[in-house]
Amino acid sequence: MNNLKMRAIVVSLIAAGLAAGCGGGSGGYGGASASGTTGSTGSTGNTGTPPGGSTDSGSTGGTSNTPASKATTWSSVKWGGGGYVSGLIFHPTTSNLLYARTDIGGAYRWNQAASSWVPITDGLGFGAAESKYHGIESIALDPNNDQLVYMATGMYTFEGNGRLYLSSDRGDHWTHVDLPFPLGGNNPGRAMGERLMVDPNKPSTLFYGSRTAGLWKSADSGQTWAQVTALSSVKMTSDQINAAGGAMGVELVVYDTGSKGSGTATQTIYAAVAPDYASVAGLTSNMYKSSDGGATWSPVPLPVSGYHIPHMVRAADGMFYVVFTKDTGPGAGGPGRFYKFDGSTWTLLKSEDPLNGTNFGLGGVSVQGSGATTRIALGVTNSWGNFSGQQIVQLSDDAGKTWREIEAMTPGETASGWVDDVEIDPSNRDHILHVHGGGIIETKNASSASPTWSGNITNIEETATLSLVTAPAGAPYKFINSAGDIGTWLQTDVTVKPTLAPTANWSNGNAADMAWSDPLFIAGAGVANWSGAGGFGFWSGDGGKTWSNFATLPAGAQTNTGGAASVAVPSRNSIIWSPANSVPSYTTNNGASWTATNLPALPAVAQGWDRGYHLAADRKNPNKVYAYDSGGATWGTAGKFYVSTDGGHSFALSQGSVTANLAPNAFWATSVAVNPNAEGDLWLADGNTVYHSLDSGATWTKLNNFASATGVQGASIVALGKAASGAKYSAAVYVVGTIGGVWGVYRSDDAGATWTRFNDDAHQFGGIGVMAADQNTYGRIYVSGTGRGLLYSN
Repeated sequence: MNNLKMRAIVVSLIAAGLAAGCGGGSGGYGGASASGTTGSTGSTGNTGTPPGGSTDSGSTGGTSNTPASKATTWSSVKWGGGGYVSGLIFHPTTSNLLYARTDIGGAYRWNQAASSWVPITDGLGFGAAESKYHGIESIALDPNNDQLVYMATGMYTFEGNGRLYLSSDRGDHWTHVDLPFPLGGNNPGRAMGERLMVDPNKPSTLFYGSRTAGLWKSADSGQTWAQVTALSSVKMTSDQINAAGGAMGVELVVYDTGSKGSGTATQTIYAAVAPDYASVAGLTSNMYKSSDGGATWSPVPLPVSGYHIPHMVRAADGMFYVVFTKDTGPGAGGPGRFYKFDGSTWTLLKSEDPLNGTNFGLGGVSVQGSGATTRIALGVTNSWGNFSGQQIVQLSDDAGKTWREIEAMTPGETASGWVDDVEIDPSNRDHILHVHGGGIIETKNASSASPTWSGNITNIEETATLSLVTAPAGAPYKFINSAGDIGTWLQTDVTVKPTLAPTANWSNGNAADMAWSDPLFIAGAGVANWSGAGGFGFWSGDGGKTWSNFATLPAGAQTNTGGAASVAVPSRNSIIWSPANSVPSYTTNNGASWTATNLPALPAVAQGWDRGYHLAADRKNPNKVYAYDSGGATWGTAGKFYVSTDGGHSFALSQGSVTANLAPNAFWATSVAVNPNAEGDLWLADGNTVYHSLDSGATWTKLNNFASATGVQGASIVALGKAASGAKYSAAVYVVGTIGGVWGVYRSDDAGATWTRFNDDAHQFGGIGVMAADQNTYGRIYVSGTGRGLLYSN
């Protein structure tokens, strides 16, 4: 995943009510198919929010608990790629038992029978208040018990301490304990490790290599933890972390044993220590060894110093194979070195040095067998492209004496660049997989002279949507998806990867809209990441078959490329664009020229947050366009609503919105929606609650059902879809918010008089960042989870 994907994860975090002041870092994603599935299976453990809703004591509206009105199943909208899977973890003895961890999208378990991945972090323990735990830093398996899974989570070290999740049924249900140190599942170096390891001989003993606080040990199956002060008692300060450009800490733990289940703790243990932590802790080596189960530690003399050690594996004969690389990754640059180590002697097997403008490093490594015929699969990172002489995955069948390339210039797909974890299937030496910026790729004929590679991403969806708008009933597409890194796409079939887009290049899609009475006319805005040119805009007059870029850009559009952007299309050729932190402008000639509206400039928000106007065109009267300024942040100004009666050229402040005293909140935690079936019928979510207007925003009625609770917004998103047959109101209203302290998606069929919780605890997806409702099918909504791509209700 690329750094700009950070924008999209901030959307999910803030919309879920988290992340006051989300900062830098880089992000990642993977994609997959929902074709043929009956729904995503979520975890429903015994921790987290209780199911159902409760009646609020407010004066407007109540709750209804009709089971039939809930979504019964959820499925993924197919993309197929789009994000970074940071690690693959095979169970060492049970065939086909494989887990994938992602940097922002939770974790998955491979289902061999269905040839598909199962999401295992959708449910309890992964609600809106727990979005940051969708960043998975490490997974550990017990070789003696293939049902047991440990998962260490926390997206960014600045967000505070992480969690350890525990499952006794392969991730179908979870409990958790709080860890006494922070984790960084989406920080740099996130493919290193595994940091968490279970002692195969005494599985109640676990070690964890933390980023900021050294090595930790649990003697009670992860329930409690103590710092291994025999190695170091140092806990890095924020200044030390910033000075080091992040914290890699103790990068991995490896047990030196070929046995399991003996009942006696493994005595010989190795821990790799990053240069940053070694420096602040006064350690003299980047690797330490314990010969007494972790009671004491000694530095290991290394053949190179000041390098990271992203992976170290033990072969069946006790030989260690160790990767050294200069940079942290993902896609760590070199120099890179690869050695074997017998406990005393290091033997160099491969080197990568910057050459002719390239900067290859070394990443993942996996071994099978022993002795002179040990098979080694070695990932070459930061080696972008597919050409003769290229290196992506190097294979050796003679313990590293000779090498051959098995992916570049071979049939099928290739995936260079972020080859930071490579795994040989323990039960099939010809099955080799590796991670990359778009998910997972594999070959099943690695011994062939020319192996065939293909993606293994079915039902892994890790794209991050920034904006979503559904089309009117009968349109030739279902919705427009504006997403980080993958750009803007029209989805015509939720089970098939989309093909209609303004560009297939690396881009961000920030916002889009269509003319409601003429949905073949579409306009959108994004960021040209592929060229570094900044913002760009585009339009199509034929439903996405052909596209043109705007010839000119409005003020602020090229440089203000943040996701707090909006686009409204009242009618063909008429577009209003609100770039982040900018005064909206309009065009009547498809971007040949732009004129600024009279909307006021937005004051900057502290802590560098983007702010912007939410724009919406009235679907019954194209002369009416609405603009909502949410205030930018909870410490910003009160929200204000503006109305245009000349197609979005000029706006007037709604005094009713001033009287309503809309709460100040972030762009991402607020929304406005129009009822497409009635002129001037508007809904607004100000982050805390919901407001309804029947007179184009002149007056507003507050609904008292919704209210913020600890860690969650009261109402962050509102969307309107097709009404139920015979319903009292012309649209079904859906709100992402909190009623009676219970966060979820709520639906009303009677204009907010009563509300029913629409999702359940098994389908929380780490919070919801965007939502849109279908105009063709009652009860169908589209939502983005935290790093979980788009999902739809059945």
